[in-house]
Amino acid sequence: MLICLLAFVQSCKKDTPYLITEDSVGPLQMSSKVSELESLFSNDSIVKDTSNLAIGTTSSKKIEVFEKGGKHLLTLTPSTDSIQIVENVRVMDPRYATEKGIGLQSTFKDIQKQYTIKKIVTTINSIVIFPKESNLYFTIDKEELPSNLRFSTSNIEAVQIPDEAKIKYLMLGWE
Repeated sequence: MLICLLAFVQSCKKDTPYLITEDSVGPLQMSSKVSELESLFSNDSIVKDTSNLAIGTTSSKKIEVFEKGGKHLLTLTPSTDSIQIVENVRVMDPRYATEKGIGLQSTFKDIQKQYTIKKIVTTINSIVIFPKESNLYFTIDKEELPSNLRFSTSNIEAVQIPDEAKIKYLMLGWE
């Protein structure tokens, strides 16, 4: 009986290769150094922006992680410190989801169910949603909004965002 219970508990655990927490995205930890990326994503391909390297600097602006089959998983922004760590993670693959089940296939309604919204920032082409007490932030394209709000530069309130508005970008900032 005890063995069956343990097997059941193990099977209920979340798929950690694609789990997003406040301090991790899959195998990547908040404290992970850029120099460790090759070992953390040993089954994947790491692509660094080499335009800066050609100019003579030693750091890249963006680092992309791809599955061996070519699927884009993550885009990472390293710090500019002498010992570089990842400051920002942009999730590109819909298999990644937060502990609360929010991923790229989620909607604004899903975000509101799982998080208390601290702030909504309006940009030219999108709105960015910042949950309270979280390092996560979600971007929704203005094309998802009613037509009268798509070209608005004024602040957009949560009540103006349709429940079915889809997440365009899911990001985690560790700055």
